[in-house]
Amino acid sequence: MNRSAGLLCALYLATSTGLAWTAVRELRHGPVWAACLFAAASLVPVIAVVRESVLGDHRRALAERELRAAGPADDVVRAELDTACCERWWTSCGTDHDSTCPRRVPRSSAA
Repeated sequence: MNRSAGLLCALYLATSTGLAWTAVRELRHGPVWAACLFAAASLVPVIAVVRESVLGDHRRALAERELRAAGPADDVVRAELDTACCERWWTSCGTDHDSTCPRRVPRSSAA
């Protein structure tokens, strides 16, 4: 969970605590229907905290999945770079080789 989500969860829990405290006060000194209303309202921020934690888990799982998916692509690029002949081969899109390249193929003058 990142810092903003943690701060938001702390705010949710503070709101829930305040609403629960108000529900207790209403139960002692006010109408029962108001106490029930505040008690129900104090559950809503708790649901929001659970939702934030589930979203954080989903984001973390998605990031891990993207990391795993990037692994094979990196291996392919690394293998291609390892099998490269020479710099001129890369810059000429595979048509020319350096004079010191062991894979240099002599060009024929036949058309």
